[in-house]
This record gives sequence, C-alpha cells and structure tokens, in this order.
Amino acid sequence: MATYAITLNERTASGKALKAYLQALGVFVSKVTPKATPETRIYDPETGCYLKDSVVKSIEQAHEDMKHGRLKAYNSVEDMFKDLGINV
Repeated sequence: MATYAITLNERTASGKALKAYLQALGVFVSKVTPKATPETRIYDPETGCYLKDSVVKSIEQAHEDMKHGRLKAYNSVEDMFKDLGINV
C-alpha cells in the first residue's frame, strides 16, 4: 500500500469528476492546506524517493559550513589522520 499526494483543482469539471471517482472507489480523499506540505522536497533519482527532512537539514548544514569556510580539505587520508591525531 502506498500514499500518494496529488494537486487537484476542485473548481474545474475534470477536477470535480476525478474527486468523485476516487471517492466512489473508496479512496480516502482529504484536503491538505499548503502550509501542511513540506517546504523542501528533494527527489533522489538513485533511490527513487524523496529525501527525509533530517537528510535535507544535514545537506543544508554542510552547505552553510562550506560557505563559511568551516571545512578542511586534505590531499590524502593519511594527512587527515595526522591532523586528527590518529596513528595508523
């Protein structure tokens, strides 16, 4: 079973007909306000799903870190280990 969200113009004849058809089939139809829908929806074509809000927040945080220079770049893994004080 899956959940689908569609945008339907209830003021048009085709929108009214589709809503009536879905209700006749027994499909649960509910009206959602625009504020209830998530603002950020990022589609991942590799997985075929939308990213979770926690993943989107992590990506946004990483982007902020990049903009403000809070990231370090290393030439190799060994250099990174040395900087972190890890003896390999």
